[in-house]
Amino acid sequence: MRVALDEEAMVAALEASGRYKVLRKLEVGRPVAPPEGVVCRAALFVDVETTGLDPQSDEIIELAMVRFSYGPDGTIYSVEEAFQGLREPSIVITPEITRLTGIDQNMVAGHAINPAEIAALVEPADLILAHNAAFDRKFLERFCDAFVHKPWACTQSQIDWKSEGFEGTRLGYLAQGAGFFYDRHRALNDCYAAIALLALPLPQSGTATLAALLAVARKAQVRLFATQAPFDMKDRLRARGYRWNGEGHGPARAWYIDLDEDAVAAETDWLETEIYGRQADLHAVRIDAFNRFSVRL
Repeated sequence: MRVALDEEAMVAALEASGRYKVLRKLEVGRPVAPPEGVVCRAALFVDVETTGLDPQSDEIIELAMVRFSYGPDGTIYSVEEAFQGLREPSIVITPEITRLTGIDQNMVAGHAINPAEIAALVEPADLILAHNAAFDRKFLERFCDAFVHKPWACTQSQIDWKSEGFEGTRLGYLAQGAGFFYDRHRALNDCYAAIALLALPLPQSGTATLAALLAVARKAQVRLFATQAPFDMKDRLRARGYRWNGEGHGPARAWYIDLDEDAVAAETDWLETEIYGRQADLHAVRIDAFNRFSVRL
């Protein structure tokens, strides 16, 4: 006679065989009361779908935001209010964008997102997070001023996923590596998945994922521009990690690198010795959570 097994027993039996890895469907966790005396902060995880990659000419077609509370040690205590809205753009949604996002022109027809309503949800947040904040922040600052003055953090670039055993940083891949799956390609689901990752310990170090992210996000850096560097030095600059600033803020058409503050003096010496062969008048900009990933850099 066959004995019925409950789900957890079946999962345990499969994984104990060494031949299976079971992925669980993502479920939003229940709120947990913080210990007495712990002062929680409010975070807002955001995700946008857009008509393209250019924040100057493309537009938001979907915005999702999920608020959650966290303690000083990175413990997430509750996943709270959520917002999801569609927006009809002034330009046509291309078939390629529909394939990527699942959103077509008919879905957004007649829909709008009120920036004032968004500002009211953003203002109480102590921190804004996104998976690829360098993309989302630029679009959202253009759409609503409330995003401009908030500190931001990025779950994609500010966590060392590689050293924790992950081979990529795409959200769906990270979720699978963490043992769960979810319905992708919609902004709200991506927010919930990213928050679930933040609530887990990192697999190699055991550090709380959100705590690791906060430590990096709080650290200031300096963007150092190699202004008017000789053209024939471009390969050396690129090999050292410099990137080309062709159109952004700061000195246009100049190589730049982002450094920890205590590394600027040594890097300046290297530039003057190896690139300029003389004392150089360099331009530097301080970067922190309030302007990192912004169109203002």
